[in-house]
Amino acid sequence: MKDILAPELDVLFCGINPGLSSAAAGLPFATRGSRWWPALHRSGFTPRVLAPAEADQLPTWGLGLTTMVRRPTTKAAELTRAELVAGAAELTKRVHTWRPQWLAILGVTAFRAGYGRPEAIVGPQDLRIGETKLWVLPNPSGLNAHYPPQQLAEEFARLRRAAAIPDRSRPAGDPGNDESPPA
Repeated sequence: MKDILAPELDVLFCGINPGLSSAAAGLPFATRGSRWWPALHRSGFTPRVLAPAEADQLPTWGLGLTTMVRRPTTKAAELTRAELVAGAAELTKRVHTWRPQWLAILGVTAFRAGYGRPEAIVGPQDLRIGETKLWVLPNPSGLNAHYPPQQLAEEFARLRRAAAIPDRSRPAGDPGNDESPPA
């Protein structure tokens, strides 16, 4: 599965690793019930729910997508600590190369293991990679029962607001959209 990258993105999202269905399709978050695409839209990052085949459009909105570990599995829990540590090292190299404003890792357990931060929680982190700020988001997998869809979208929206990205899920003149693009 290929990365969706461009120089100096607003947010580079990082999944833990591809699921088997996504790897077979060659598309990110390609499972039928994927919660990633709806969360991205409901949180205001995109103007509509994108299909996995439209992932290459993410840079249009200053967004990118990569994975920490390249090996596909049924569940992220199948990955070893060594794979997560090696994946974090490779991810760090990508971040140094592409220099996004924010790196958003989709899974606190993977972040803890990969970056040796056992006490990390969902939200902004004190770690930076160069000038890139880090934020940990909940894993959007349907196996993550701790975060139902609405709460998942709310966590994504916290990052969007911190990154000063306007709410693209509503028209600019919508009274519910009181956010304006950064100057």
